[in-house]
Parts: sequence; C-alpha cells; structure tokens
Amino acid sequence: MASEATASLKDIRIVVALDFGVTYSTFATPTVLQYDENWNVLQWGQLALVEEPVRRSRANQRAESHPIELFKLHLSSLKSYEKPWLPASLNHVKAITDYLTEMQKLIKEKVQTRWPGLEFPQQIKLILTVPAEWHENTRNVLRQAAYKAGLLDNINSRNLDFTTEPEAAAIHCMSVLKEHNLEPGANFMVVDCGGGTVDITIRQLLENNKLSEITERSSDLCGSTFIDREFTRFLVRKLGYSAIEKLKKNNYKQMQYLIQKFFCSRVKCPFEGESTSFYTIELDVPYYCPAVQEYVDEERKKQMEKDDWLIPITFDDVKGMFDPVVERIIDLIERQLDESKRECNALFLVGGFSESPYLIKKIRQLFSEKISVIAVPPCPIAAVVRGAVSYGLNMDTVQSRRLIYTYGIEILDVFKPGFDKKKRATKDGRVYRFSPLIKRGTLVDVNAKVSREFFPVYNNQTAATFKVFATRNDRARYCDEGSVRLLGILKIDLPDVHLGTNRPIEFELTFGTMEIEASARNKQTGQYYTSTFELDM
Repeated sequence: MASEATASLKDIRIVVALDFGVTYSTFATPTVLQYDENWNVLQWGQLALVEEPVRRSRANQRAESHPIELFKLHLSSLKSYEKPWLPASLNHVKAITDYLTEMQKLIKEKVQTRWPGLEFPQQIKLILTVPAEWHENTRNVLRQAAYKAGLLDNINSRNLDFTTEPEAAAIHCMSVLKEHNLEPGANFMVVDCGGGTVDITIRQLLENNKLSEITERSSDLCGSTFIDREFTRFLVRKLGYSAIEKLKKNNYKQMQYLIQKFFCSRVKCPFEGESTSFYTIELDVPYYCPAVQEYVDEERKKQMEKDDWLIPITFDDVKGMFDPVVERIIDLIERQLDESKRECNALFLVGGFSESPYLIKKIRQLFSEKISVIAVPPCPIAAVVRGAVSYGLNMDTVQSRRLIYTYGIEILDVFKPGFDKKKRATKDGRVYRFSPLIKRGTLVDVNAKVSREFFPVYNNQTAATFKVFATRNDRARYCDEGSVRLLGILKIDLPDVHLGTNRPIEFELTFGTMEIEASARNKQTGQYYTSTFELDM
C-alpha cells in the first residue's frame, strides 16, 4: 500500500508499507512460492497455491510440485521440529528474499504507474511490519532480504524502517476511536488475529493523536491457519494418515483447493457457533480432491464407497476445530487485562481472522461486562498495512513503548562466595557479571535516556569496554547465560592513568524510534563515544 509522503521527509516522495505475513502479505496475497527444479520462481501468491483439480485417470495422473509456504515461521521461536517443511536444498532466507523480489516487481510497477519519473527505490520510504514477540534477528534477516530483492539501494539504507504488527494495527484503530466516543486518556486493546500469529497489546490514546503502550505486548501462534490444521486432522481420522500425507506430497494444490474453496469458504468463515442454525455439511471428496481416492487404504475405501465418498461434517466437528484455537486467544486477552490493572475502554479486532462470527461472539460473551466497546474497525484485514503507512508518514505517533527486554552491560565485580561459582572467578578474585540498566516492562518515551556512572577497575587501565546486552530474564546474573545476548560493544580511551581509578565515565543508553544509541563520556577529558544497536521493540 502506498501514500504520498509529507514534505518533511527529505528526498522521500512515497511511503510504501509491506505487511509480510505468515499466510498472507499486504491485504490478501498468499505468502507462497512455486519453484522449478533449479529453484527459480515459477509462480507466487494465489497462482502458486490453489488450483481447481483436474480429473484424470490414474494412469494419467502426475504428481504436482510442492508449493513453498509458511516459510516466515522459520524466523519465529518455534522449535526446529515444529517449523514447517522446507526442501533440504532451500533455506528460509532464500525463500523470503525470492518472495520480496516478486513483491518488489509489483510495488515498482504500481508506483511508477501512479508517479512516473519517481526514482525507485531511492525516493521510497519502506515500512516493514514484524510480529511483536519474534526472534530478535528478524529485522536483520528482513533488511538483508529487502536489499537483495531490490527494495533498498544499499544494505544500510535509512529508507527502511520497521514497526511491529500490533503497533501498526493500533495506529489504524486510532481512526475510529472518536466514532466510539473515546477521548484522550482512553485505554484500548488491539487483538490482531492473523493467519499465523495473534498479537495483543493495550494502548492509551494521548493528546495530539499520540499513543502510549500500557502493557507489554504478547503473542501466540494461534491464528486461523491452526483451525485449518484441525480440519486436516479431521480428514486424517476419516481417510487415514497415509492418504492425507500422499495428497499433500503429490497433489498439494488439490489439498489447498479443498481447504480454501471448501473448508474456508463453506465451513470456517460462515461458522457462528449456533447449533440451531447449523446444518451438517457434506464434503464431496471426488469433486474437491479426486486424487485422494487412490491413496485411501482398502478398508476405508470400502466404507467411503458405501457412503458415495461423502463425508458429513457436523456442528460438533466444526466447534471442535475452532475451540482449541479460540481458547488460546481468549487466554491471551485475559492475561493482558490482568497485566494492565486498568480499565480497558475498547477492544478492536483486526486481521484476517477478526471477522469470524464465532470468535467475535465468544469475545463479546466473555468480556462485554468488562469492556464497553468490542468492535471490528473498517478494513480489518488491511489494518496492519494501513497503520504502517500512517506510521511512515508520522513516526512521532508513538510516544512511548514498553520494553520487552532488560538492557544492561557487563561489569567486572567483586567475587561473592556463596553466590558466585569458583569457576567464574578471575585470578584476582573478581567475576564478570551482567549489570541491568533498565528493566523489562519499563515504559520509555521515544528518545528517552538512561545513564549511570562507572569507574575504571584498575589504576593502570588505559581503556574501557562497554558490552551491551539484552535479556528477557529479569534475574540474569551472568552475560554467558543462554537468555542473555550481546547487542554491541563500545570502547573508549582512558588516559591520565596517574589519577588511578578516579576517572569517572558516564555511560548512557538512548531508546530511539527503532535503535538504541549507546554513548560514553570520559568526564575527565570530555571525550565522547557513541554506537548504535538495533532496538528490540
């Protein structure tokens, strides 16, 4: 989605937002690729995913090549065995790069049609959205992929910025707050229900259309595709595990046609959760996925032939597919309300799954007494990408964020018997330790600073090294613990050794829009040192 930028953005004429999603990207383009045998992209998006089955005799049937999808999940915190299948000769970074390359072609075509003569990508401000809770390296991978895809003219281009999906969704929801009589000071929750992830946070509307973050945002892998997975498990119970696996392997587009054209269109999207208005739906197997008939074992085949290859899907079947997913979303909402300890004036549902009648009904049943407004804003499927454009046009909209990491540095401290292990001690009886500067969960304004004064450890020390670390563990004691990771290193000179350890150093972290600036000032000489690191939002 593109919009003309304000004149204050130097040399930038267009802001382009790209919501790179697990299942769909930027409105409703499937995040799917189709490769040839040499790993060149043949098709992408809808054409790579769904194809109406062609009825052929068994002798004429041929195996379909397997589309590559859900590859964004390889950036998530899922365990390796939980991540979706990829061929051994294809890694997720190439798939992401290839997909962004196809997006780049489409964006360039659309932009040059509307703004002829515009320099692409030099005059483009690109905003990429990322899930709130994903791996800290996500933005690095996406930046490299965007550069290789031709969306940036150099790897360190300042024309690329990131925002989290819930933050972008919240910015979009600001446009409807007045319609619900919500004024500055009101708190509202945004529940972003996508295909893969559900992201939730509570924000406060401030004066001058600015936002503050009330709670530390949370997310879970419980989007609408997990209902599709429950449907697949239902098919396994009816047709057998081997039959469904062979259908996926040999006739994947038929499998997707079955899910998209039958299950999503006829079952999932209309489901309201009312048994009185639900009529049993019959799945016509030969019509939607004829190839599977050849994969069913003899015992099941006899039963299916007796039933004319029709599988009835009852109300209880569908409810059983929805409830495990919906319950996880409900749990996320409850935890956010508990964490906030403030009145929540409104709840807005956005994302592709937000228009599910059953999901909306369940949320209203459980939370209408606590939250006065529960609504779906206009164009919920486009909420993230529209909010990202608004963010790109006015990055001052976000006034404060709640940190999801504790930030600190490594210090050389006195060894404490009973607390420290001897194997960690240095020869002179000291130990390297993690020293927190600001705790996870702290609300910080954009460009807020946190500082502390330090001194050299040794009289003859001629330099000081500040290693900046981040961790989710509030009780981390050492920098080599598994949860603690290095952000960057800042080194400074320490002359005047004749002063011994009486050489104060002021160390400071500044939390910018998307980066942390680390700075150190030798208070004796006035010399100033800086370095910037990526900010995990």
